[in-house]
Amino acid sequence: MKINPLRGMRDILPKEQRIRDYIEGKILEAYRSSGFERISTPILEDIENLNKSEGGDNLNLIFKVLKRGEKLEKALESGNPEELSDMGLRYDLTLPLSRYFAANRNVLSFPAKIIQIDRSFRAERPQKGRFREFFQCDIDILGDSSPNAEVELIDATTKALFAIGFNDFIVHINDRRILRGMLENMGFAKDSIDSVCISFDKLDKIGVDGVTAELTEKNFPTDAVVALKEFMSAGAIKLDDVAARCGDPSVADDLKYVIKTATEISGGKYKIEYTPNLVRGQGYYTGMVFEITCPQFSGAVAGGGRYDNMVGKFLGQQVPAVGFSIGFERICGILMEQGYKVPDDKERFALLYDDSLAFSAVVAKANELRGEYCVALFKKSKKIGPQLNMLESAGFTKFAALNPDGSLKMFGGDK
Repeated sequence: MKINPLRGMRDILPKEQRIRDYIEGKILEAYRSSGFERISTPILEDIENLNKSEGGDNLNLIFKVLKRGEKLEKALESGNPEELSDMGLRYDLTLPLSRYFAANRNVLSFPAKIIQIDRSFRAERPQKGRFREFFQCDIDILGDSSPNAEVELIDATTKALFAIGFNDFIVHINDRRILRGMLENMGFAKDSIDSVCISFDKLDKIGVDGVTAELTEKNFPTDAVVALKEFMSAGAIKLDDVAARCGDPSVADDLKYVIKTATEISGGKYKIEYTPNLVRGQGYYTGMVFEITCPQFSGAVAGGGRYDNMVGKFLGQQVPAVGFSIGFERICGILMEQGYKVPDDKERFALLYDDSLAFSAVVAKANELRGEYCVALFKKSKKIGPQLNMLESAGFTKFAALNPDGSLKMFGGDK
């Protein structure tokens, strides 16, 4: 039998789990104080739903589950690999939420303001910071088409980040409708815009020449590529400049409103910036998209966007929806590397005992100490030194043996 977890999966030790529990608790508290309610959905979804969810590259990373019994036998006989599975593990929490809302809309508040903190799964190549099983931390508003929903999500997400000790972050925001309008106006075909956006999204990483080379390699019209290159080379790109290149400049009005309103709410505690090359990878985004960057980290710590067409796939009628997700795994991983300690965490106290004591008396003493400490009981070893070293490495800071008269014999720094 193998003792190690599957590749891309992890066992989490108690020290890290305490940090994860604390971070999750602070985020959840912040979300709930902003009026959001937590739900849970199954990790398995119908494979047809997953395949039609417009999840971009994530659709290639679905863990598919084989059919069972006679159904599997018939699928094998068909020779069609697409018939082999009927369900899969969710790759994010947006598709399950959309299905959940469609099934339970009659008993939910409207607009629905939802929290999801749960596992997702992607069959990607494991690397540092990327796992096949990971937690996502989402809030979504379903049923509100106004830009106030975006403002509310930004406010709640930034409050959650403040609650876990972040500051000086920047909220980057864009609107896919503006970007699409500009690119179409430059000469890119409507059905090719998603591919163009994937390259444009890399501007910060590969620069103007890199984006231009990638678009040329994709055989896009030369005039359109040149127009976009000139635009990217012009320096700082302002929202009004992009809006002026759209067929309908008024499409930028909602984005201007969100930037203005969120900036007012921020009180100068964080910045709101228009970022013209922000695209986000999921194909289901229909309008505004956003990310948050923080000086303590490289890359984004949160991201999301509007996906007005997803729920409609289940109901046959459009339901506006927008969500924001905090990068829970990324944040926890970097905090661990930085030696993060849970603020105001009680000291961990190891209370040692032997068979000469009634166990009821040992528990009573532990309960007496638990008002001030987190107390765990351990039977005293014959060799106390190695046992204390083991406990110290596990995060205990106080060590004592219980004497028959109820007093404590302290070890370590309190000896």
